[in-house]
Amino acid sequence: MIALWLGHEQPATTAQIYLHADMSQKQRAIAAVTPPGTTPGRYRPPDPLLAFRQSPETVET
Repeated sequence: MIALWLGHEQPATTAQIYLHADMSQKQRAIAAVTPPGTTPGRYRPPDPLLAFRQSPETVET
C-alpha cells in the first residue's frame, strides 16, 4: 500500500529505501507532519485490544 501511495512500481523499491530507517528517524518524520494544534505522542492501545491480539484465536497459522 505504501509503495502505491509513493508511486513506486515495485514494493521492493519502497523496502530498499524506507524499511531500513531506525525508530528515531521514524519518530522525527512523524513529528514533522504532526498537524498543528495536536498533542504529539505515541499510540497506546487499550488493554482489551492488547488482550485480543495476544489471544490464541487471533494467531494466524
